[in-house]
Amino acid sequence: MQYRRLGRAGLRVSTLSLGSWITYHHQVDAGAAVEMMAAAYDAGVNFFDNAEAYAGGRSEEVMGAALKTLGWPRLNYVVSTKFFWGLDRTGDAVNRKDTLNRKYLMQAIDGSLRRMGLEHIDLIYCHRPDPHTPLEETVRAMNDIIVQGKALYWGTSEWAAADIHAAWELADRHGWHKPQMEQPQYHLFHRQRVEQEYAHLYTDTGLGLTTWSPLASGLLTGKYQGGIPPGSRGAMESNAFLRDGLTDPRRNAAVAALAPIAAELDATTAQLAIAWAARNPRVSSVITGASRREQLASNLGALAVMERLTPEVLARIDALTKPLAT
Repeated sequence: MQYRRLGRAGLRVSTLSLGSWITYHHQVDAGAAVEMMAAAYDAGVNFFDNAEAYAGGRSEEVMGAALKTLGWPRLNYVVSTKFFWGLDRTGDAVNRKDTLNRKYLMQAIDGSLRRMGLEHIDLIYCHRPDPHTPLEETVRAMNDIIVQGKALYWGTSEWAAADIHAAWELADRHGWHKPQMEQPQYHLFHRQRVEQEYAHLYTDTGLGLTTWSPLASGLLTGKYQGGIPPGSRGAMESNAFLRDGLTDPRRNAAVAALAPIAAELDATTAQLAIAWAARNPRVSSVITGASRREQLASNLGALAVMERLTPEVLARIDALTKPLAT
């Protein structure tokens, strides 16, 4: 396993990490989580990603139960969570969802700590921007969570570059803890934000990235070329919003054309896609997902593919995918 610093922070995270979105609670119970997290840890993975909203908090509970069973030294692993959507999107309590106000954030961290059974969470993210809360209020609340020892670093997820820079400047002006990392979507068909919009932030603020969806929700595995197979992530009713993207004919044709390139590198198309995302030096960690141990092992095999991505190979990949990228 390779390890990279989280932007300018001293913290080092594994180049490939394991996330819980969609899988934990829905497809992976605590027993399976123990098995896969142990396998990932044995392979050198030290970063495990979560969010308050995943499965309405139950994803955090599954990961917390697994961590308790595994009993690893706390210094040996990094855990994250994210705040914005809340646990319950029903009812009339306006401060429980779709917000980054101080009241919500100060209670959200306590809930996550309780569900995960931890004294602190290493990385906390503002899961989406909140245009209705003053930015200064959000930045100060995230700073205060760190000052209280409930988290170590904070960052954003899917924020515009201008908003990240404004948050960083606010923190710098007041002597508060600055946002250290962003968690954007990044894969062969979604690259503009990481490669262009954020470009100045890497030098201006030292922004680190923990990117998600390297397989475009499974599109880059090639399994959606014939439609939505039963039992797949795309077949889950809660993921109906993904289906148009997964069945896009032009992108599926490009994925099919990637298969021979992957075969030349003794890799699967999925391993090629993960290696492509991880080869970007601005990416601190690529968050992978798995519902089975075999899938996890295959994803981790992408590490060996990275060194085979020569400029010539990368040019061939770009010729197939870049015209279809956003």
